[in-house]
Amino acid sequence: MNQYANDTSQHKIDYPAATRRRGPDWLTISSIWALVFVLVWAFAGGTTSSPLHSPNAEPRPVTDRGDLNRDEQSTIDVFREASPSVAYVMTSDLQRTLFGMNVHEIPRGTGSGFVYDKAGHIVTNYHVVMDGSLLRVKLADQSEWEARLVGAEHDKDIAVLKIEAPPELLKPISVGQSAGLLVGQKVLAIGNPFGWDQTLTTGVVSALGREIPSLTGRKIRDVIQTDAAINPGNSGGPLLDSAGRLIGVNTQISSPTGVSAGIGFAVPVDTVNEIVPDLIRYGYVKKAGLGVQLALDSNIRRFGLPGPLIEQVMPHKGAEKAGLRGTEIDARGYISQLGDVIVKIDGLRVQNQIELNDALDGKKAGDKVLVTYVRDESVLDTTVELDVLR
Repeated sequence: MNQYANDTSQHKIDYPAATRRRGPDWLTISSIWALVFVLVWAFAGGTTSSPLHSPNAEPRPVTDRGDLNRDEQSTIDVFREASPSVAYVMTSDLQRTLFGMNVHEIPRGTGSGFVYDKAGHIVTNYHVVMDGSLLRVKLADQSEWEARLVGAEHDKDIAVLKIEAPPELLKPISVGQSAGLLVGQKVLAIGNPFGWDQTLTTGVVSALGREIPSLTGRKIRDVIQTDAAINPGNSGGPLLDSAGRLIGVNTQISSPTGVSAGIGFAVPVDTVNEIVPDLIRYGYVKKAGLGVQLALDSNIRRFGLPGPLIEQVMPHKGAEKAGLRGTEIDARGYISQLGDVIVKIDGLRVQNQIELNDALDGKKAGDKVLVTYVRDESVLDTTVELDVLR
């Protein structure tokens, strides 16, 4: 029967008499000393050939960098020129204690803005300031100023503030154009993301002609899309071209996480330049319209109408002159005659007030539009000259 080497059941291993232990084993003592040596070597830094510290240690010599390349120098120059025009916008509310004995200022949010002129007007997004009763603006020199809301255009998310800072502290931003922008152009954004003021990010124009919703649900048209990092706190800050000119106001990002994902949006400067003068002059934007009061959109759905219902025609305005008709109510408060239902503006289909207002966006008083409407189941057309409504 074969026996395997690892089968010890019938084998006893013994050492020859000459190798049996008698007293301390010299191999065991050597092993102990070897272990001690290894431990000492390890704790001493792994070597015994040189000391751990050197008294002659010196800084490494600095390698000459050479000149900055042209693109780097251009970016630096743009930031140096434009950053003094960028402001830090802060909002807060006053809150009283339980018994009204003390008043505390509660911060609401922060954003960015920029100096529009030497009179102290600061442009920002409306959504930056809409929730705060107290407004402050910090300029690039770190001076802080109380601000007042001059006016806002909710449909475009633009607001103008005013501070009483001396003109020598105010450096108006250089204004460019957005109409001639090209995809691929370099852009720079300066703002206060997450409260870190005077922060620069760079990128390119990644798309043009975008449409994004405003706070009111109306569309902001011709929006600039950029891959320059735009984060919370950048809102209201300037988007600049490579010449340092304002081409847009950073307003929104597209991100599932709420932080920059490489898709940011800016209201085009051509739109801003139309809005801001009206806000400074009147506190609101003078808009052109048909001269009608429309019924609530809920009534459109209630009656199953194909478009906005004219509730009232304003006297001496374009709609009245063009023969449009409003809704008539009898003495008991019932509808005796349904008004005209607008279904198209210049051939563009409109189904509610927002779409009608979008169709009139950018038009001015004196412009004429073709209005298609439904009256008594007949589809008719008329030309309406637009009037200033405010």
